[in-house]
Amino acid sequence: MSLESSELILNPDGSVYHLNLRPEHIATNIILVGDQDRVDKVTKHFDTIEFTTQKREFKTTTGTYKNKRFSVISTGIGPDNIDIVLNELDALVNIDLTTRKVKENLTQLSLVRIGTSGSLQAHIPVDSFVLSSHGLDMTGLLHSYQIESISHPEMENAFVKHTQWSAKKAHPIIVSNSQELANSLSSEIVFQGITATAGGFYGPQGRVLRLPIEDSTLNHKIDSFSFEGTKITNLEMETAAIYGLSKLMGHQAVSMNAIIANRANGTFSKNPSKVVAELILYTLEKLTA
Repeated sequence: MSLESSELILNPDGSVYHLNLRPEHIATNIILVGDQDRVDKVTKHFDTIEFTTQKREFKTTTGTYKNKRFSVISTGIGPDNIDIVLNELDALVNIDLTTRKVKENLTQLSLVRIGTSGSLQAHIPVDSFVLSSHGLDMTGLLHSYQIESISHPEMENAFVKHTQWSAKKAHPIIVSNSQELANSLSSEIVFQGITATAGGFYGPQGRVLRLPIEDSTLNHKIDSFSFEGTKITNLEMETAAIYGLSKLMGHQAVSMNAIIANRANGTFSKNPSKVVAELILYTLEKLTA
């Protein structure tokens, strides 16, 4: 059955609606960054550049690093943008855009996020790296899909009990990373743990400016949670959406986080650009080792 034009929206040139990409424009190895300016900070290390485009906050550059083809794509901020990017990337490789039919033989993408994040644990300092073992979706996005096959009910229920999670909020969903991809990016200098994904930067992450928040103790409840020795290491706005959608679609995903703030001790990196640059090089080298 062909997908209706209202469901799979294409531009006049045949590219997918938001990303402005056609299938030949992307590699199967994809690096996701939030900031559109960070795309160039990754691709300046490339040996060759074959294609670049931008529409709204979604900038894409495809090229090679050490003879391996990569696409670097900016997602902007938040899980809603991840929903757009992941669905359109999957459509590019797994839906025939001419017939609008799902292909019989599916293509698996390898997705690595290079992003910034705030640590929730005092022992994980600013200017360090965190590899997300799991993504904790606190936004409700993944409930739009059939998530039973990818969630961890025992861990989720333990989190709900520990935090006294409000029944008015979406039930948290916890999704693991791609272990194969994680193994290639791990080292003794990289911390690992659960990355909590919030739906906003201020109230949803426990920040109070003028507006009182629903649970002023939630961040402490989050950072004190532990399940079979695994703790929540950091808080940001994309990882759980990437993990959940990737798992549902059959892709591999890992999130690499440059820690630029420590919420436990109130510190912020004196040179956040430096730690991001270091994480970019670390990730590229590991992916091509």
